[in-house]
Amino acid sequence: MRNPVLFLAFGFGSGLSRLMPGTMGTLAAIPVYLLFIQTNFWLYSVLTLLVMVAGVWICDAAAKKLGVHDFGGIVWDEIAGFLITMWWVPFSWYAVFLGFVFFRVFDILKPWPINWIDRKVDGGLGIMLDDVIAGIMAAGVVWIII
Repeated sequence: MRNPVLFLAFGFGSGLSRLMPGTMGTLAAIPVYLLFIQTNFWLYSVLTLLVMVAGVWICDAAAKKLGVHDFGGIVWDEIAGFLITMWWVPFSWYAVFLGFVFFRVFDILKPWPINWIDRKVDGGLGIMLDDVIAGIMAAGVVWIII
């Protein structure tokens, strides 16, 4: 892939999967998460915020280039959402599994307010924001379980 914006938007290529690109994008987020947790909490926070802020521009630019709002292969938002899910969760492989499952559940089912954001907020912000909220909701469930 020659376009660096699309490379990032497609989650390093994971979003090009014909089967479940969002799930593949979330799987691609796990190595990013494992890299980020090698730092301290504050650097993890800064890096996650950078992923979110950059994601608004990346997703918007990719959607405009593709001519499709929230094209299924754009999975940078899934990467950000998973990083948010795991932000305050102590590391364990069990927590990673739960974070993955519950983030995907909220991202796919889109309960309120995720569905409202998905319908009402346009552009890169809309693409990112529903996954940010899904990540927060998934984090709450993971915290309750662990």
